[in-house]
Amino acid sequence: MSSHNERTGLQPLTKSSFISKENGQLREPWKKYTEQKNSIEGFISSQLSSEALRRYKVRVDIMKKSSHYMDVMWKDLSFGDQNYMTTSTMFHLIDPLKFPRMKKIGTTQVKIKLYLLEEFYKVIKHGKEQLETILRTYDMATFSSEWESIRERLAHVTKALSDFNSVLIPGKLHTKHRLISDMGHTKIPHIRLAVNIKMPVVFDKKESHSFQQSAMLKWYIEGQSTLHPSEQFEVRYKLITPTTLEEGSQFGTITASSFSIEIGNLLPEKSYEFTIKRAETYCLVYGFWNDTIILKTKPFPTDHVDYLKKASCCFV
Repeated sequence: MSSHNERTGLQPLTKSSFISKENGQLREPWKKYTEQKNSIEGFISSQLSSEALRRYKVRVDIMKKSSHYMDVMWKDLSFGDQNYMTTSTMFHLIDPLKFPRMKKIGTTQVKIKLYLLEEFYKVIKHGKEQLETILRTYDMATFSSEWESIRERLAHVTKALSDFNSVLIPGKLHTKHRLISDMGHTKIPHIRLAVNIKMPVVFDKKESHSFQQSAMLKWYIEGQSTLHPSEQFEVRYKLITPTTLEEGSQFGTITASSFSIEIGNLLPEKSYEFTIKRAETYCLVYGFWNDTIILKTKPFPTDHVDYLKKASCCFV
């Protein structure tokens, strides 16, 4: 006599079939959990690694230390797209009362950009910390129940990264007013304003030295090996904690057109503070940072000091 299973065509329900069914039910959630976890780990390793965060921080610091300038550009449309006015003509035609207002707008724009960079960096850094906490503490069930919230955090950090990079791009400066006054029947050229960046000037700490009565200072611009013809630098120096009238006069400002300078007439065995920055120009809208180095002048040799003492005695 045939069995009931044979008559109905059904497979017998064994212990192994129950286990197989249970494994199948577990396999899909586990696979989804693994994929979601791997996607977060991949995002962190590619966009939020320690090295990536260090680069973001360096970019913020460089932007804060850089000099920001307003560029005024236009094309003389009456001569076609390839003809540009010269810089001297540009400043001759610009209304001297309107340009300072635009510089103030440019300064405000730079300050806003620097603030946004700081805020976006904080969001990126905090977002990484949150995602790492999720990976470390969430189990499969929590991952599944909180996945929408996790996706929102990922989207938030991704947008912060995109905004961070967009702020780094030099932007146009929009104005409601004309910089050029009415030129009568002459056609007014089309003007475009932009705020551009020059990298910060930094002392070469290894190549800057002091002597008994002078100091040799050297500096460089990151990523720039040659000096542009129009570039000038402002070097300031002062004696730290002067105690006499003579020492109080040990300060000054020097303009240099090279990557080095020697400052003389210093006092021996004294500490001096030296600062450097780009010399201010008409188009500078933001550039307050300057690099600083402190050097102590060398003492005179003992035999030289004895000679000075003997010489002074002769004049008593």
